[in-house]
Amino acid sequence: MTDQNSEHFLKNWHPNIWPPFTQIKTSNPQLEVSHAKDAIIYTKNSNQELIDGISSWWVTLHGHSNEYIAKEIAKQAQELEQIIFADFLHPQAKKLSERLSKITNLDRLFFSDNGSTAVEVALKIAYQWWQNKNDKRNQIIAFEGAYHGDTFGAMSVGERNIFNESFESLMFPVQRVQWPSTWIDDDQVYNKEAIALKELENLLQIPTAAVILEPLIQGAGGMNMVRPEFIKKVANLVKQYDSLLIADEVLTGFGRTGSLFAFQKAEIDPDLIAISKGLTGGFLPMGVTLAKEEVFKKFISNSPLKTFWHGHSFTANPLGCAAANASLDLLENEPDKYLKFECRHLEQINKIKKLSHVEKIRICGTISAFELKVEKNSGYFNDIGKKIKALSIEKGLFIRPLGNVIYLLPPLCITEKQLERSYDIIYQILLDIN
Repeated sequence: MTDQNSEHFLKNWHPNIWPPFTQIKTSNPQLEVSHAKDAIIYTKNSNQELIDGISSWWVTLHGHSNEYIAKEIAKQAQELEQIIFADFLHPQAKKLSERLSKITNLDRLFFSDNGSTAVEVALKIAYQWWQNKNDKRNQIIAFEGAYHGDTFGAMSVGERNIFNESFESLMFPVQRVQWPSTWIDDDQVYNKEAIALKELENLLQIPTAAVILEPLIQGAGGMNMVRPEFIKKVANLVKQYDSLLIADEVLTGFGRTGSLFAFQKAEIDPDLIAISKGLTGGFLPMGVTLAKEEVFKKFISNSPLKTFWHGHSFTANPLGCAAANASLDLLENEPDKYLKFECRHLEQINKIKKLSHVEKIRICGTISAFELKVEKNSGYFNDIGKKIKALSIEKGLFIRPLGNVIYLLPPLCITEKQLERSYDIIYQILLDIN
């Protein structure tokens, strides 16, 4: 593309901003937001109100501008805004670590900045743990279709595709197992699970450092859901073959699957858990990797080689910890908001279920997803997703389909009227494009 053509495509975009996951030439410019409250985003130029149907990339757990979380951050900002965590401890980090440890039954928390780094930390801990035990195993097992982030370790265990193709030669090798995605009325689920479990067991014959998975739901991979029973069988195999299990709960944590954490719904006992997104209620970036005490203890040594040499400038930032503690307060005070959300989706999906070009409907907790039947290019790069996104915005709903996968993942505060409106908008669009 020539410089002149570049200028043509860039004229409606901000001259200094490089947006994420966006090809400028084929995308519409960003909408400028003036403010947002609860489940509503207010755009500046058109003064339009949009229902936030995906919690602003799955992070805005309780809704925008939540007064309680904002108040707790403001209070903390007047006392301590930042401190080097390698040398100093502060009350908000102590409180958060004690609460999350009690909830998850994992004793040690390592703080980082986001979901990708939380996964990166988990992978490095798992790999070095075996080194510290003088066991040089290096096999990592992940699942097909996975997405764990965009740093190099996280990319390596994610699906190899166009998103990371440029870096293929720099990523470490990973063994992969089928992900037996399922949906309502799927009569092949048991067969798919059996095949995947057999693949996993075969791979585990080689001593394995870690198996990593997104418990119950692969998010960016297409909202691909599996049964809790399958995850439990995976965990049992991992334990049987003496490997470590990493649960990537960056999306699934904090009530998104109908339990506080997805691993609890699946009744498994991970060795390491990565969390982020809803951790701070969407207010501030923060990641946490939780580890069992037995994992942590193998890093205690007189040898510097056994130290976990990893850190971030904003590790356990006091403002982020304050936001996370406030978000946990809200979850503890109103658990029904996530415990009963699945019923709300089930009540609304009926009209869409009857459409002939809709298939593979699946619902788990706060997440509802289905696929549109397409003749070719099923997946992220099907253009139908961009078309539905644009039409939804015109009608007052913000969603971001994953190609021909349409999903809703709204904030917990969304009203019945707003949720019903969201489904009505999607239904009307599907009628029009049929």
